[in-house]
Amino acid sequence: ARGLVARTLHSRASPPFAKKLTGRNSMATAAWDGSGTQEDLMYRDECILVDERDNIVGHDSKYASHRFIPEQPRGLLHRAFSVFLFSADDKLLLQQRASAKITFPSLWTNTCCSHPLYGYEPTEVDTPEGIADGSVLGAKRAAVRKLRHELGVDPESVPLDQFRYLTRLHYCAADEFAENQSVSGGPWGEHEMDYILFIKPRTPVTIAPNPEEVDDTRWVTREELREMMADPALRWSPWFRIICDRFLDKWWTNLDETIGTDTHVDLGTIHEVM
Repeated sequence: ARGLVARTLHSRASPPFAKKLTGRNSMATAAWDGSGTQEDLMYRDECILVDERDNIVGHDSKYASHRFIPEQPRGLLHRAFSVFLFSADDKLLLQQRASAKITFPSLWTNTCCSHPLYGYEPTEVDTPEGIADGSVLGAKRAAVRKLRHELGVDPESVPLDQFRYLTRLHYCAADEFAENQSVSGGPWGEHEMDYILFIKPRTPVTIAPNPEEVDDTRWVTREELREMMADPALRWSPWFRIICDRFLDKWWTNLDETIGTDTHVDLGTIHEVM
């Protein structure tokens, strides 16, 4: 039950400081398997902390990173990714986040949004060289991992070389929708360096949503998305609204060009969309 999760989270202390990265393979474990409850993942998964120029400064739990409390009113800035997965006829797969999610429950958003993690192999920690050349294998590995965990997508249908990394967004948004914020250990929010990943798989993708992560899914055209976003009964993640308002239309207009060429790739810019 959501209340039980909330009380459990509140009973644990937030780490007093971020842990420093001490090397590519330090504390590396077996591959991430997604086992455990939502609260387990909040404490076990470690986000990659960065400064405003995306330089790595340490790592800390998702719990610590997402708390918007007086000691850290904007949480801890950390790396994230946003996947936009399209069908052969250029429809975008949306998901509605599960109502049981601790942060941003029940909101509609893009296909998959999550975090590359510290401490696993193969590594999800991107190097400056990988960011500069646009390969970002860490973010792509994390995307494949979470597409499988959240939506049941077979990793073989979304190979790393079919993702197009477009750019980075730096944004910060409080979670205005979560219930019982003070009880659950919050309030919560996102303060992210978000890597934007587009993919139009060459083979059909089959989905099997994980009910712990996803309440609903929908494939939409651009016009259908506009209609959905105009519906006051539907709530949307703040990062997805930012991307829709500022970037998505131009990227979606000629999807094959966006994914197949460097026309819309911007490796050097960090877009401040606070």
